[in-house]
Amino acid sequence: MKRKILFIINPISGATNKNNIVEQINKLVDTSIYKEIIYTKAAKHAIELANENKSKFDTIVAVGGDGSINEIFRGLVNTNCKLGIIPLGSGNGLARHLNIPLKINKAIELINNGRYKLIDTVEINNEKFVNIAGLGFDAHIAHLFDKYGKRGFLSYAKLTIRELIKYQPIKASINYDNKSINIVKFLIVFANSSQFGNNFYIAPKAFIDDGKLNIVLVDKPAFLESIPFVARAFTKRINSSKRVNTFTTDKMTIKCNENIKVHLDGEPYSFGKQIDVKINSKSLRVIC
Repeated sequence: MKRKILFIINPISGATNKNNIVEQINKLVDTSIYKEIIYTKAAKHAIELANENKSKFDTIVAVGGDGSINEIFRGLVNTNCKLGIIPLGSGNGLARHLNIPLKINKAIELINNGRYKLIDTVEINNEKFVNIAGLGFDAHIAHLFDKYGKRGFLSYAKLTIRELIKYQPIKASINYDNKSINIVKFLIVFANSSQFGNNFYIAPKAFIDDGKLNIVLVDKPAFLESIPFVARAFTKRINSSKRVNTFTTDKMTIKCNENIKVHLDGEPYSFGKQIDVKINSKSLRVIC
C-alpha cells in the first residue's frame, strides 16, 4: 500500500527560518509517498490536527521543536501511526537523543526509509511528555520563557542567568517503590531521554525504551560551582557532581504545600498540590 504522511509545521518554533521548508519537503520526499502539509495556527492546534488525522495517515511528522513534538505525539500513543521528526526547534532534545539528523535533507531521508522503533512515553496527571519534564528551576524558567517574547537558545540562556541567583529550591515529598522521602531541591527532573536539548545531558545514562524513568534530583550549586556544573552536563559527567542524585522508577507521586508548576518537554503546565507520574512502556512508534 502507498504510504501516507502528514507534515505538521509549527511556523514559530525555535529560531530557524522555515520559509523554504515546504519546498524542501516537496523536493526530497519520495515520490511514491502520498503527502499533505499543514501549518499550525495557534498553541495546542497540533494536538487537534494529530487526533483528527492519526487514522488517515500512517505517519505524522512534527516539523518543529520538542514542544511541537509534545503536541503531536499525544494522539499517537498506543496506535499504529508513527511519529516522524524534522527537528527545527531551539534545543531538539528528543531528536538529538534518537540521533535524528538536524539537517532537513537527512531527516527527510529517514522519513523516506520509514524504519521505526518503539519508545516509552510518560504521563503526569493525564498530561503526557516524551522527552524531559520536571519541576523546580527549569519549570520556573519554562513558565517565564513562555511569555518572554523572544525565542532561541540565547534568549533562554539570558533568562536563566537572570533568574539563577534569586530562585529558591522547592520543597516536596516523593513516594516511589514503597519509599518516601522529603526533599528540598533546585531541580526535580523526570528524564525519559538523556538531554534537555543542545547536548545538555541531564541524565546521560537514560534509555528511552527500557520501561524506566530516570529521576534526577539536583541541589542548587553555589555560584562558583555553576560553570563546572554546566560543563559536566555538556560532557555527560553530571552524575559525578556531588549536587546530583539519581534513581529509576516506573511510577511515583510528588506532593507539595503549594500548587505545582511543571514543564513537559519544555512547555509550562500547572497542577494542584500532587502529581502522579507513570511510564507507558514502548507506547510510541518513532521513525529514527
